[in-house]
Amino acid sequence: MKSPKEQALDRVVLRHLAEGGKARELGKLLVSDPEIQALQDYANEVAIKRLGYNDHGPVHMRQVAVNALHMLDLLHQAGIKTSLEEEDGGSYEDSVSAVLLASFLHDLGMTISRNDHEVTGTIIARPIMQRLLEALYPDNLAERTAIISVATEGIYGHMATHQIHSLEAGLVLVADGCDMEKGRARIPMMLNHGEQGEVGDIHKYSANAIEHVEISRGEEHPIKIEVTMSSDVGYFQVEEVLLQKIGKSPDKRFVEVYATVIGGERKRYL
Repeated sequence: MKSPKEQALDRVVLRHLAEGGKARELGKLLVSDPEIQALQDYANEVAIKRLGYNDHGPVHMRQVAVNALHMLDLLHQAGIKTSLEEEDGGSYEDSVSAVLLASFLHDLGMTISRNDHEVTGTIIARPIMQRLLEALYPDNLAERTAIISVATEGIYGHMATHQIHSLEAGLVLVADGCDMEKGRARIPMMLNHGEQGEVGDIHKYSANAIEHVEISRGEEHPIKIEVTMSSDVGYFQVEEVLLQKIGKSPDKRFVEVYATVIGGERKRYL
């Protein structure tokens, strides 16, 4: 059974997708697919219970999809073309589909291990993407190939450990870094892992200090990311996670970032 949070995020994902389009049909398939749900659920079992990390499951992957689709829309409104559009490899809707797939599936490799999960995730996700797109584009191999290739780049590049080049993959990278509000660390903070430090401790404690992340139209650039924190420990998430990912993203030039500890001074990074 899906949690209320998952169901709410399903609705938000679908609201970002135009009625009657292929991307919306793809969104409906993604939120209702039992194999994807099972993989996302088990990714969280490994991430939280085995490793002590914060959420890497169905809520996180849906939130990354919402973040990425929102940023893609902001760039589209600003007249910025996607890589598929710029290279005549596909339409804007194809880019939406690629971003949606990569975001929704990017952490499936966590079902195996944290190490290299961006690589194992591509292996797990490719046949799923092929299955879904064959149902939507049965007669267009070239379109399926372009969407799957860009989506694979998004999964492969979401840890900033591998160089990526497309605007679409860059958005997935940034969107992943933006999911750091304290609710993401709620379950691991509740679990008792004993007195010894765990491998994911800094991630869950720093995420627990993040009160709010807002993505909106920027003052100087198309995308503004505003982070509000309850304490200084949240700077780990901003400086060692989010900024590292933005720095490796082809979309860095479109983003401005601000961070504030409640009651303190607003700090601009980009």
